Parts: sequence; structure tokens; C-alpha cells
Amino acid sequence: MGESEMTKTDGGDEEAVSRFVERFAGEMTAAGMQRMASRVFAALLASETASLTSAELAERLRISPAAVSGAIGYLTRVGMVSRERDPGTRRERYVLHNELWYETFTRRDQVLVRWEKVLQDGAETLGPDTAAGRRTAETAEFFAFLHGEMAGIMDRWRAHKQGRAAEAPQEA
Repeated sequence: MGESEMTKTDGGDEEAVSRFVERFAGEMTAAGMQRMASRVFAALLASETASLTSAELAERLRISPAAVSGAIGYLTRVGMVSRERDPGTRRERYVLHNELWYETFTRRDQVLVRWEKVLQDGAETLGPDTAAGRRTAETAEFFAFLHGEMAGIMDRWRAHKQGRAAEAPQEA
């Protein structure tokens, strides 16, 4: 994809889009995501189609194809990106999942349930009369609380999104 197409499809000038990508990637890196994966994810998010090829990512981010490959491997493993064949070519296109954040938090919710169970078992093993047992039991209780709240949050998000869609002007 050439510069003019990038500028046109991303709704802003190339430099401003690049600043946004780097700023958001920096925030994701600060939160614990791998730096290159953060940059690739942010570039996909900022692309009009939410999909780019390896060559497009390398060009936009000024990184090597190997760096793109490593980042895509990570993003695929954590379920944030999928690979698709570019129609009519042998190239792969990397695509953000639909409802990415919903899916990500739903998977995190499943992790909370597993952690809660392990922590409950650990609290029993450590004993309710020990500081370690009480601390572990409280951590399990915290994850149980988060799990319960997450279901309500997701329900409210779906209702909010449906309401927004109903209010949006219909395209002809």
C-alpha cells in the first residue's frame, strides 16, 4: 500500500496516524504487552480495514519482516489477531478479530475462574488459620467478585452497543 492510499484510508495524514500508533503502542507496552506486538496491534487498529499484510506492516512501522512475524506470532497466540489468505495471492493478511475487546475480556474472565479454583484449593491447603491461607482465600474471593462483575459488565456493553446501533443513521 502506497503512502497516498495509507493517508486516504486511515482518515488522517501519515505522520499523525504514525504518532497515534506509537502513542497507543507505548501505552500497551507500559501495561505489559511486548513492544513490537503493541506496535503491530496499534497499526492494525489504525488501519481502515483492520487488516494488513506483513509487507504493509513492515513499511508502516519501518521494521523488519522478522519483527512483524514475531509480533504476529504473539498476537495470534493471545487471540488478538488471525491470519487470512489475501484473495488471489499467496500472501497472508493479518486481521483484528471482530469484537476484539469483548472476546479478550471474555477469555480473561475464563482465566479468572481457573485462578479462583486454584486459589481456593491453595487456601484450603495453607489453612484458614494461617496468614498465607487467609491472603490466598481473599485473593480467590477477589477473583470470584471480578468474575461476577464481568458478566454484568459484558451484558451492559452489549446493550450499550445495540442502543448505539439503533440510534445510528441508516446508510442508503
